[in-house]
Amino acid sequence: MSEPATAQPRAPKRIPVLGGYYALLIALLYLPIVILVIFSLNANQVLAFPLQGFTWQWYAQALANPTALAAARNSVLVALGSSVVATALATMVAILVARFSFRGKRLLLSLAVLPLIVPYIVLAVALLLLFAALDVNRSLWTVGFAHTVIALPYALLIIVARIGGVSPFLDEASADLGADYVTTLRRVILPIVAPAILAAWLVAFTASFDEFALALFLAGPDPTLPVFIYGQLRFASRLPMLISLATMVMAGTLTLAFVADRLRRRS
Repeated sequence: MSEPATAQPRAPKRIPVLGGYYALLIALLYLPIVILVIFSLNANQVLAFPLQGFTWQWYAQALANPTALAAARNSVLVALGSSVVATALATMVAILVARFSFRGKRLLLSLAVLPLIVPYIVLAVALLLLFAALDVNRSLWTVGFAHTVIALPYALLIIVARIGGVSPFLDEASADLGADYVTTLRRVILPIVAPAILAAWLVAFTASFDEFALALFLAGPDPTLPVFIYGQLRFASRLPMLISLATMVMAGTLTLAFVADRLRRRS
C-alpha cells in the first residue's frame, strides 16, 4: 500500500494592509532622520528645498565651537558617572531579585522600575523642589543624580533578564566545591553575565547623554549638550550648526544602541 501523502503546511496569507502600515511606520520613523542628515550637509543656511549644494562647514563649525565642546564634555562626564553608578546598583538589585526570595521583593522591583512610568518633567520638578528644600545648588552633580535614577531601570531590566537565564545549579555546584557565595559571584556568575552588564552600561550611558528635561531643570550654570542645543535654537544663523551637532549625537546614539543590542544577544 502506498503511504498517504503528508499534508504540506500552508503558507501564511499576506495582508496588504499590514505591509502598507509597516512601510508607513518605517517612513515616519526614519524620514525625519534622513532629512536631518541632508540639511546638515546643506550649503545654504535656509532650511528649504532645493538644496544649494553640499558642504562639511557646519560640522567644522560645531567641532570648533568651544561652548558646544564644553557642553559635550559635561554630557560625557555626567553620562559616565551616572551610568557606572546605575549599572552597579542595577547589578546588585538584579542579583538580589533573581537569586533570593525575601519579603518585599516585588515592592523593590516595582520601585526600581518606577522611573520608567513617571514622566520626566514630573520627576524634574520633584527633584528640583527636593534639592531646593535641602539647599543643594544645581550643578552637574544634581544632573548626575537624576540621570542615575532614570538609567537604573534600563540597566536593571537587561541584567535581571540575563541573570534569570543562568542556571541556579551553578551556584550549588560552586558551593559543593567549597566556594562561598561572594566567590561564586566573582568567578562564575559575573563573568557569565558580563556582556549583559556592558550592554546595560551602554544603554544607561545613552539614556543619560540624550536626556533633556531633567538636565534643563537641574543643570545650573553648566549645561549639557541637549540643553545647549535647545538654548541656541533662538538664533537662526546657528541652526545649521545645531543640526550638524544633532546629527553627530544621533549617530553616536545609534552606534551605542547597536553595540548594546549585539552584546545583549551574545550574552
